[in-house]
Amino acid sequence: MSPAPTPAATPGTPAQPPNSAAQAAAAGTAPAARPLQHIVAITSGKGGVGKTFASANLAAALARAGQRVLVLDADLGLANLDVVLNLYPKITLHDVFTGRHTLEDAILPAPGNFSVLLAGSGMVEYSRMTGEVREKLQSLVAEVAPRFDHVLLDTGAGISDVVLYTVSLAGEVLVVVTPEPTSLTDAYATIKVLAHTQGRRRVHLLVNQVRRPGEGRGVRNQLQQVVDRYVNPALDVPVRLELIGEVPVDPAVREAVQRRQLLLESMPGTAAALALVNAAAKMPG
Repeated sequence: MSPAPTPAATPGTPAQPPNSAAQAAAAGTAPAARPLQHIVAITSGKGGVGKTFASANLAAALARAGQRVLVLDADLGLANLDVVLNLYPKITLHDVFTGRHTLEDAILPAPGNFSVLLAGSGMVEYSRMTGEVREKLQSLVAEVAPRFDHVLLDTGAGISDVVLYTVSLAGEVLVVVTPEPTSLTDAYATIKVLAHTQGRRRVHLLVNQVRRPGEGRGVRNQLQQVVDRYVNPALDVPVRLELIGEVPVDPAVREAVQRRQLLLESMPGTAAALALVNAAAKMPG
């Protein structure tokens, strides 16, 4: 993996912030004021790395430990948390945003003893972060935050304005990555953008689909080396990547996904389930 450096900033000088808060908001990158540490954005550079699966099972592990947990499906236009949890919601975030239903109506119990706020799928109006959606999403997150010990924002993949603004609402960021070269490259791109546009100096990693013990640590070290070479020289404070865990390749994962069940509920003694429980214990917030 050898991504090329970007000319965003001259080495040795801090990256320049957006010219104004309005510009940053228009770009979908402006962080909300004083994000709370117990709000964690779970994101990824590439789709298909198991981000939503991880979000749901980490939530179940935190709930098992006695925490009040909400997972907000923040992939507003292409939501699939309901599929992972085998839920058929009649009320979604779209209904809250349009005033058809209240927030209380939309918060649903999920398997695993945590709560969810589900989004719709195929909603083209949420493919871009308009000012109206931005305001409603920020208000919603601020309203639910005091009610829970952990709020997990299951974002879309990539670095679109929708994803970046959603991540900006969180106090901490967890990037889900696999050892595949494409996943590593896209994870690096995500970390770089978050460092420059949101001032992120700590990013947590969950490495999924590892094939041998310790591979997750190797992925973290590889990403850290690239960040140290191409990102950190331009920053006043370096970005540090913190590994919270690695999840092994496990046939039980595929089986749980196809059954639309939580791995921690259906096969709690499997290697992947135990790894997710250990990772949850190191979750930020």
